[in-house]
Amino acid sequence: MRYCEVEPREVYRRVVAEGRSQWNEVFEGGSGFGDFPNREFLEGVMPELRAGGSVLEYGCGTGPAACFLAGQGFRVDAVDLIAEAVELGRRFAAELGVHVNFGVQDVCRWPATVEEQYDVVVDSFCLQNIVLDEDRAALFHGVRARLAPGGRYLISTALYTEDREYADEFRYDASTGICYRGELPYRRQLTPSALRAELTGAGFELLSFSGNNLVCGLS
Repeated sequence: MRYCEVEPREVYRRVVAEGRSQWNEVFEGGSGFGDFPNREFLEGVMPELRAGGSVLEYGCGTGPAACFLAGQGFRVDAVDLIAEAVELGRRFAAELGVHVNFGVQDVCRWPATVEEQYDVVVDSFCLQNIVLDEDRAALFHGVRARLAPGGRYLISTALYTEDREYADEFRYDASTGICYRGELPYRRQLTPSALRAELTGAGFELLSFSGNNLVCGLS
C-alpha cells in the first residue's frame, strides 16, 4: 500500500463505521454534510468563476464540495483514490438530487490521454497528503494539462507555521516540509513562501493567497 493510501483507508473505514458523512467529522465534528472546511472559500470565489462551467475536483473524498458546486449549477467531475469514499459520494449526491460524475483515480498517476479540460480544478485539502517530489510533480503536470486556458486552480491546503506543534509520533523535516509518522511520509506542510515558489515553478500564476486558500491560473 502506498503512503498516500494508508490514512485515507483508515479514516473512511471510520466514516462508514461511525455513520459520518465526511473526513473532517472524524477529527473535528461538524454540523452535517454541507459543513465542509473550504465552503466559505468556494462561496467567496464563486463570482469569479464562469457560471455553469466545468469543474474537476480531485481528492474529493465523500464529495461535499463537489455536491455543493453541482448544486450551484456547475458540471462536476470528482475523483478520489479511495473507492469507499467515492461510493459514499455517489450516495450523498443522489440523496441531494445533484449530479456529480464520480470516479476512482490516483492523481499521482493520471491517464496519459487528457479527455477534457476544465474551467476550474479544485483541491480541497488534498495537496498536503501528496508528499513526495515525484508525486507532486505528476499532480501539477496533470492539473496543467486539464485546466483550460483562463481557468482557475483553487487550492485549500494546510501550511506550516512556526507555532505548529507535532505529537511525539510525528517528525517534521524543515528542509523539505515533510512530516513523517514514524518512517512513513505523512504530510507535506510548506511555508507560504515555499508553496508559492513550488506552484510558480510548476507553471502556475498565483492570483490570490489568503490564509490556507489559493487561486491560481496558468502562467
